[in-house]
Amino acid sequence: MATIGYIRVSTIDQNIDLQRNALTCANCDRIFEDRISGKIANRPGLKRALKYVNKGDTLVVWKLDRLGRSVKKPGGVNIRIT
Repeated sequence: MATIGYIRVSTIDQNIDLQRNALTCANCDRIFEDRISGKIANRPGLKRALKYVNKGDTLVVWKLDRLGRSVKKPGGVNIRIT
């Protein structure tokens, strides 16, 4: 079982260090990232992360809103959170 991290910032200018440090502290085996708005459903890093995750693995994000613009409407992401 692996721990997979996902980082997203909305613009290229935003710093990902805080998120990366948190996921490193969470002992993520691999970290995927996007530098794209959460309102855009087509996020290559998230797609790669979701393809990489296997049954029993854990997907870690710094905050739930990193999956999408809001927790209520996560930008087309449809995953089961357990």
